[in-house]
Amino acid sequence: MNELTIGGPDASIPEDFTRAENPVTLFKAWMKEAEAAEPEDPNAMSLATADADGLPDVRVVLLKAFDERGFVFYTNTQSTKGEELAANPQAALVLYWKSLRRQIRARGPVERVTDAEADAYFASRHRESRIGAIASQQSRPVPDRQTLMDEVAAVTERVGEGPVPRPPHWTGFRILPTTIEFWQNGDFRLHDRVRFVRDGEGWRGTRLYP
Repeated sequence: MNELTIGGPDASIPEDFTRAENPVTLFKAWMKEAEAAEPEDPNAMSLATADADGLPDVRVVLLKAFDERGFVFYTNTQSTKGEELAANPQAALVLYWKSLRRQIRARGPVERVTDAEADAYFASRHRESRIGAIASQQSRPVPDRQTLMDEVAAVTERVGEGPVPRPPHWTGFRILPTTIEFWQNGDFRLHDRVRFVRDGEGWRGTRLYP
């Protein structure tokens, strides 16, 4: 497939956009532009999950990988989001780039990444971040800031100069998108919207009213 040129931040989405064979290629094109335009964390995304009763929850996390399979983020499985994903393994995400006047939405079922993927990403993190992941009982009540820092110090002393292994309750999740939507801001709220829906092994694109 020939990769489409999307245009600058004020450009509308081309008419042939919906005929793209793979929206992941278009996602990568927009992400590349965002990495050049956004001053900080162009991979920051709002992640929505829901508990067993269907009550939604949302927070900002970092998108750490994306490919044909889906969109990957990492977390403590004992956190609120981890428990919600265990009870209701579905999620939605939004990336919004104000400087480009664009957003991308996706949603679908969620699966854990492999241990090898989680180990590789954990090993790539800063050593202090790895220690913090072990020390933090994410989403649990903590009496004060000093308690957290004391736990960080205890883990630091315990591992010494040795390796910092990934804790078993820390891993990644992959959203397997069933829909991906591209949104480009337009004057007078006449925005451009194109939604791709998974259709068997491929995708079906449709332009939407704003």
